[in-house]
Amino acid sequence: MFIPTFTSGSSLFENYQLFFSSSNNLKVIYRTLMIAVVTTLVTLGLGLPTAYWISRLNGNWRKLVSIIVLFPILTNAVVRNFAWIMILGKNGVINNFLMKLHLIKAPLTLLYTNLAIIIGAVYLFLPIMITSLVSSFSQLNGEIEEASEVLGARPIVVFFKVILPQVSLGIFTGSILVFVGALTAYTTPQLLGGNKNMVLATLLQQQSITLGNWTSASVIAIVLTVIAVVTMFVLNKVSKMLDRRNNLEIKN
Repeated sequence: MFIPTFTSGSSLFENYQLFFSSSNNLKVIYRTLMIAVVTTLVTLGLGLPTAYWISRLNGNWRKLVSIIVLFPILTNAVVRNFAWIMILGKNGVINNFLMKLHLIKAPLTLLYTNLAIIIGAVYLFLPIMITSLVSSFSQLNGEIEEASEVLGARPIVVFFKVILPQVSLGIFTGSILVFVGALTAYTTPQLLGGNKNMVLATLLQQQSITLGNWTSASVIAIVLTVIAVVTMFVLNKVSKMLDRRNNLEIKN
């Protein structure tokens, strides 16, 4: 896959120059990164309070809630996305509900948009973020939290200045998993985004299976892989730096 991208053109980097010279391809890259970033931020915002609440539950309740949280992963990808099509479609649950309340006069265009892809991706990857964070919250040093409360710190201050620094490794681990998963996802963008909102994974499928342009597909695959690897490398370095700093602060 790698070698033909350099040997099939008249020059060494011709295939890559053709790929990056296309404004459509650049839009696809931007859309892919935007969806991955927004999905990561939304799952992190929803996952932090949820994971903190789960980590404070008793044994049996915690197991039950954890099973419920993992339900989206246990559901078939096609079934899951067709459920969202029924919810987000012009005759779907949301539009029918809003029209019955007379809040809108015509159905909203929710399906086959970037928003639909993000909603489907958040639903899929939120359990991964929560699971990563629950593991970190379970390993918190409770004595530090109690000491800060005794010294008069408000709960919101304790959460952001005492608890979050201790779970930074879990935050970055979950963020890496969600970002790379959303970056390379195919089924959700294909079913909820359609051909008008292509991402790198669906563009790869189009070039390889539909058009039979395997060289172009190989270029897309390598670009996608490089983006994922670079992101993982950067986030991993940042998480290690924060983890070392937090350990030094706790020791001091």
